[in-house]
Amino acid sequence: MTTHRAPKPVAAPGRTVERGVIVALVLAVLAALGWIAGMIYTVAEWPL
Repeated sequence: MTTHRAPKPVAAPGRTVERGVIVALVLAVLAALGWIAGMIYTVAEWPL
């Protein structure tokens, strides 16, 4: 007796959304690191 199975999708349906979220998170982390570096530079060069 055989059973009916649906064909497996080639790619997961949420893969493109997941990739977009990962790219957005990476860009956010890079922006935060740049902001922190800028703040450290500003404080280090601040005339006392």
